[in-house]
Amino acid sequence: MAGSDSEWRQVRRRRKKACDISTCQLSPKDFMGSVDMSKIQERVREAKMELTCEDIWQDWREMLTGCLRLQSQDITESGPDPHGLELDCVCYGLGSFLSGVASRYQLAMLLLLLEALKIPHGRCSMFDPVFSPAECNMLRKMGFTVLSENEEGKRPVSHPTLFYLLHCGTALYNNLLWSNWSQQKLPLLTIMGNSFQGLQDRMVQQDLEREYSFIANVSTVCQETSLPCSTRFSDVFNDTVVLQFPRHRLSTLPLHVWTHAPEPKYLNCKDLEIILREVSS
Repeated sequence: MAGSDSEWRQVRRRRKKACDISTCQLSPKDFMGSVDMSKIQERVREAKMELTCEDIWQDWREMLTGCLRLQSQDITESGPDPHGLELDCVCYGLGSFLSGVASRYQLAMLLLLLEALKIPHGRCSMFDPVFSPAECNMLRKMGFTVLSENEEGKRPVSHPTLFYLLHCGTALYNNLLWSNWSQQKLPLLTIMGNSFQGLQDRMVQQDLEREYSFIANVSTVCQETSLPCSTRFSDVFNDTVVLQFPRHRLSTLPLHVWTHAPEPKYLNCKDLEIILREVSS
């Protein structure tokens, strides 16, 4: 989910005007009447251009590419992938890029990463329950697959997939792990999102094991690569890591971890941080 935003403020940077990301959003008058999505598209393009001039983009591209290269080697060593090594991408919880500047920068970063990794927009699925019809329409026109159903992160994969989950709720990560809970499927996941180690540091271990058991079980063997973030982009990209699950590490977990894997329910979780799908009566 994107960070907090308030109002536009401009600063001079590299001969261009740029907004203070932590304190900017569109004013209410921008939403009166029909939405001019061409203005939003232009601001996304401007955010992309701005990011390409920043060290954070160069660092993220190089580090993510390196992580994916290691994943490819790990998968290849375990046998040929019948689907090939082409990446799919799934983006959950981007937030409203129509109103939120932080969300717009996150979208801009995603676009840059897709270009660098040569992932066509058609192989990238997007969903956030807060997306407006105008935002969904814009994403579809850009070639993205906009999901019509709230999957709650419960998406099983069959070949390598990059999940872009910046600042998403913890249950979303837990659900994703549950959906791919095997030594064969977890290595296919590469997640850009919140640090599991940071979550362990913040939560009482007993609570973590009770509420988010799949994260608790895998946090000791997953591979975390911290992505750098400058102060300027701290509200947009802070605490972001690349999470991967190498086969040789997963094999060290006890057998009972894999055999007992009930679907998460979160019946006693007071602060779930995700929007659940509506259940029809």
